Amino acid sequence: MKFVALPLTALIAFAGYTVSVMLQAEQSLLDFGISLMSRPDTAQVVIDLYLLATLAGIWMYQDARKRGQSGWSVIPYLLVTAIFVSVGPLLYLVVRGLQRRKNSIDATQQA
Repeated sequence: MKFVALPLTALIAFAGYTVSVMLQAEQSLLDFGISLMSRPDTAQVVIDLYLLATLAGIWMYQDARKRGQSGWSVIPYLLVTAIFVSVGPLLYLVVRGLQRRKNSIDATQQA
């Protein structure tokens, strides 16, 4: 459970906050993104976030391949990352931690 607690807590808190904000928003997500990119100061933050999202995507792909999974297995996480940036990597960490926990339980039972 220690592999899952922190990313799960962050995922629930941030996803909940995101849903709350989106329900109260007076503009679409696309309009919001366009308005952010229209000013240099907010565009810099968006570009910075997407650079980090790209690095996270590369890490998720390499991590999945290292663990013997198909590179295609990270596509859902990459799609979520493209829209909600940090939600994709957090979800990946939660699922990865649950798989790791399951694998350690299976190994213990086989011993």
